[in-house]
Order: sequence, then structure tokens, then C-alpha cells
Amino acid sequence: MSQERDRLKLLLKENSILVGKFKLSSGKESNYYIDARLTTLHPEGVYLAGKIFLDVISRDSEIQAVGGPTMGADPIVGSILALVGAGFKPAPTLRGFLVRKEEKQHGTGKLIEGNLRSGDKVAIVEDVATTGGSILKAIDAVEGAGAVVRKVLVIVDREEGARRTLEDRGYEFFSIFTIGELL
Repeated sequence: MSQERDRLKLLLKENSILVGKFKLSSGKESNYYIDARLTTLHPEGVYLAGKIFLDVISRDSEIQAVGGPTMGADPIVGSILALVGAGFKPAPTLRGFLVRKEEKQHGTGKLIEGNLRSGDKVAIVEDVATTGGSILKAIDAVEGAGAVVRKVLVIVDREEGARRTLEDRGYEFFSIFTIGELL
């Protein structure tokens, strides 16, 4: 996995680290921004992220579904499911779901889209974690639907409290990178 991780690091540094003045979803201001979607919407970048995450998820044979907050999780979930479908890991029952920011105001009115079932043991994925707020909202929705969150996996931990917040709530936290490794 070290070659995949090294290549993903290079792609993130080349494509996703932006310098300037930015307002983060947490409300904080930052002099850099990690636009990880510039990497997860790149063929090699999404493949590498999906492969690394699938390796971690596969270590827990009880995980039945993978998902996370839309938009950050969308390409990652798709990559993981495509890799499973291609036979990369023996996880034929792994299903995917996405959590909206708010319930749809039309159609089925769902907050969670996809294949999440009550009782599922799940992994939550996200591209970047700052304070963990958007991840916690997704976790609350998933647990509200009767599923059990086993792991939280992110590509980049900005090291601004997400790890501690999530671990304090009892979730196993994994990040491919910390911001210190990328800046």
C-alpha cells in the first residue's frame, strides 16, 4: 500500500492543496484549502483512495455498508463499490449509501440514499475532516436509521479536532494523511 499512498499524496499535493483565504464548513478561516474532489474526481486519485479505504474496511469482516456525507463521500463510495465489484477484495455483500445535508423536499423525501439497512455495521468515508461536524451529522442520520458505525475513514485529517471528537464518541478513526504530511 505504500506505493499507492505515495502516489495519492503526490496527486493531492499537485491538485488539491490551494493557498489563499478560505472559509471552511466549520466556519473557521484558513490560509489553505484542501479541495480533495480535484483528486477524488481524477481517475487515478479516486482509484487509489478507494483501494486504500477498501483495504482498511476489509479488515473488519462485519462491515456491510460504506457511505458518508454527500459530496465528499460520493466518488469515494463509488470507487470502493466498483473495486468490490471487480473482485479486489472478498466483500460481495458490501453496499453503499450517501447521506444528504437535509431531507429531500420531493419524491421519497429521503435523508439517506442507497442501500443502508437497519442493523448494518458500516464504515463512514469522507474526503477531508476538520472538526468532524459534517461527519457527525452523517453518523447521527445513519444511527437514526438503525445502523451501527464501526469506522470513520478520511483522506485528509486537517488536525483541527475531528479525530479527537470522533474517537471520544467511540468511533475508530483512520486517515490516509494528516495535513502535516501534505503541507
